[in-house]
Amino acid sequence: MPYSLTVKKIEGKPGEVYYPLQLNTVPIPTPGPNQVLVKLAAAALNHRDLFIRQHLYPGISFTNPLLADGYGTVTAVGASCSAAAQGLLNKPVLLLPHRGWASDPDGPENLGRDFVIIGASRGTDAGTAQEYIVVGEDDVVPAPEHLTAAEGAALPLVGLTGWRALVSKSGGNAEPGRNILVTGIGGGVALQVLQFAVARGCSVWVTSGDKRKIERAVEELGAKGGVCYKDADWEKQLGGLLPRERPYLDAVIDGAGGDIVGRTVKLLKPGGVIVSYGMTVGPKMDWLMQATLKHIDLKGSTMGSTREFKEMVDFVKAHKIRPVVSRVVKGLDNLEGIDSLFEDMKAGRQFGKLVIQISEDDSSSKL
Repeated sequence: MPYSLTVKKIEGKPGEVYYPLQLNTVPIPTPGPNQVLVKLAAAALNHRDLFIRQHLYPGISFTNPLLADGYGTVTAVGASCSAAAQGLLNKPVLLLPHRGWASDPDGPENLGRDFVIIGASRGTDAGTAQEYIVVGEDDVVPAPEHLTAAEGAALPLVGLTGWRALVSKSGGNAEPGRNILVTGIGGGVALQVLQFAVARGCSVWVTSGDKRKIERAVEELGAKGGVCYKDADWEKQLGGLLPRERPYLDAVIDGAGGDIVGRTVKLLKPGGVIVSYGMTVGPKMDWLMQATLKHIDLKGSTMGSTREFKEMVDFVKAHKIRPVVSRVVKGLDNLEGIDSLFEDMKAGRQFGKLVIQISEDDSSSKL
């Protein structure tokens, strides 16, 4: 029988407990009306999954499968499916990583009631850490043909989050020639923002605590340069790198929080934008009067709508963008290997996404 992967509940306080992985055998589900059955080839981890194992995330389910990112092949369609869904039969697809946000540019239409991210969630039984999954026909999109299974699995959640942060929320700064700072390069969202911004003609600058990650961002992905955020004067170093003809930042896309406002306020142009999609340093961020006087905008952003997801996938397809994969382990039953992916995430060793290959596919021909 097929496998699914959940977390097992054990006693412990949030932040101190670490829920073990639990392998389960489950029957192959049958798609109902307006549903499709997907055989998953690959799934990917996000920091959200680590937070779930540490009980630092709300609404955890111990019965629904883990993980929000997935790539697979439609193997059956249910009754009443549209012609478009029927056309996906035996075709590779990407799974939508959320439910309950269709198109509203301001945020989920019913935030707090209908919106949910899939994977080990009480709000939906969907999760990509399983061999087969039934989802609504609107919860899949055709996978770009140039992507391998691992690359496809690496895209959905971080691609959507990065697209909204850069394109929808940066105040029109995702344009050719604009100077964009992307912090914490090496993480999945940061790398997708870098790839999107470079493809849109932006000049991208990066930070990291690992100088080799900065070098890779420059040498392999088109960043203009970067600085180590462990240096006490990193913002001054960054200022010295900016070009004379445009010696300022237009926007900062940040997932760390902390003192990012104080660090970048002197570098940002008047009316510049800081987009915050996460706060890994801490749950609070200082706001300075200097930022107010300079008319800096601070915008929160997380995930994105189904409309934005489709826009992002179309952009990836048009520009032949390949999400960065850090490491792949084979098999949902390879609990030791999957645990090692979580250890990479804990230690911050990854440069790109951490992926589980669930089944064999023909993606090797796309490399």
